[in-house]
Amino acid sequence: MIPIPVVVCVVGGWCVVYLTDTLLKSSSRVKIGYESWLSSNGLALSPFHIRWQTGLFNWLFAKCARLNPHFLFLWFSTGMVFGVVFMFGSVVLLTRTLLQTLAQMISESPEGSNEQVLQVVVPGVNLPVSQLAYFFIAILISGVIHEFGHGVAALREQVRLNGFGMFVFVIYPGAFVDLFTTHLQLISPIQQLRIFCAGVWHNFMLCVVALSFLLLLPLILFPLYTTGAGALVTEVVEGSAASGPRGLFVGDLVTQLEDCHVHGVEDWHSCIGKLSQSAQTGYCVHSSSLQLSPATGRVYRRLDGTMECCSNGSLTDVCFSYSNNLESKLYACLPARKTMESSRTCRLNADCQTDFTPSLCVVPSLENLTRLIRVRHPPQPHMLFLGYPPHLQMAVSLTNFIPRFGFLHFDLPVAIERFFKYLVSLSGALAVVNAVPCFALDGQWILSSFLEATLSSLVIEKNNRELLGFFILLGGSTLLAANVALGLWMITAR
Repeated sequence: MIPIPVVVCVVGGWCVVYLTDTLLKSSSRVKIGYESWLSSNGLALSPFHIRWQTGLFNWLFAKCARLNPHFLFLWFSTGMVFGVVFMFGSVVLLTRTLLQTLAQMISESPEGSNEQVLQVVVPGVNLPVSQLAYFFIAILISGVIHEFGHGVAALREQVRLNGFGMFVFVIYPGAFVDLFTTHLQLISPIQQLRIFCAGVWHNFMLCVVALSFLLLLPLILFPLYTTGAGALVTEVVEGSAASGPRGLFVGDLVTQLEDCHVHGVEDWHSCIGKLSQSAQTGYCVHSSSLQLSPATGRVYRRLDGTMECCSNGSLTDVCFSYSNNLESKLYACLPARKTMESSRTCRLNADCQTDFTPSLCVVPSLENLTRLIRVRHPPQPHMLFLGYPPHLQMAVSLTNFIPRFGFLHFDLPVAIERFFKYLVSLSGALAVVNAVPCFALDGQWILSSFLEATLSSLVIEKNNRELLGFFILLGGSTLLAANVALGLWMITAR
């Protein structure tokens, strides 16, 4: 559920703003001066909504609209084609997302939720409070670039721009441009399409630029940070299985998980996935270490069918299974760190026959899905993780960037990388949502202009074209509303 303190702060803050506005407007002494101040500054207040509009930036839009007319024609014409295609693509994407959400509801399992392209984001629920600044700055930049596209395209098509503005709705910031409606109605449907598709097009291009920056970030930061030598730990969840005196610490460089080499964060996730899917790794141990242990004769079967042989309550000993070629399955309770720390990994006894000392391959006898994983982070001793591998993945945050100099901190590339990831995802989401043929969104005007441009000769009556558009908009609005409603339910009620 949404945290109560977040709801209280948001609702309480808006109540204070709205009550103050109401009191000032109801006072006969300050009403005229207050309303005059709001009007002169382009401010407008309503419940859960603040809006600011200005004409100060009209010169910037006009200057950009006069740059290289031929290039701008090709730019916005390409955007028009992209916007129309993306309008249909957004319907397909939302339909797929809705079906995935319904499948998760039926299965009552969260598995696969991370595979969805679109997800509803609620600050404090599935968006960490520590990352709110990245979220709001990225969504504001995405909105400004979106409206900048509309404004420049409109001026290029000889549509007057009344002004540019920003707003806050509940907690979400945004931007808008105020266009002269009469001019919009006088131009052709193709010209209208160039204007209406410009926002979606600019959001898409912002995604491309931000993604390119992310891919080039190792090259850009190369003089200060190196990559490819391992994954640098930036955060460890307190109280998790990865924390503690023998666990991982901020600044540790992870280079290996068992026999899987880690050159970066991608390898870290890949190695954990492989270890989750494959059988538990074994370790080569000298035969002399496998003499009768205190646990012999007290082997018992767990409820899941696996065997346990450590009955002394020790937190450092683990039951290992092995075969000595005479008996198919034997068990020994051994100290985990001593057994694993300097041992080679193996699958069979034959993997250990590489020296003159007789060795056997011992495998930890663990419950289903549980793994014993040796994490190398030199020069510290290996960390031994015992548990469900995805829990290790969730307990540790890492980065690819390793400072070349002692005075540098790893926070800078982490912050840059995180911000541009938010910019890619939020600008892309804004493009998809605005392209949907839905009431009050860009998709409504894109669809209307598209129908006028393509069906005016086939469907003669304008009323019939408008009726067709209405039903399409109704379906698109229903599809978008269903995605939002079910998405909110999935992240707040489950």
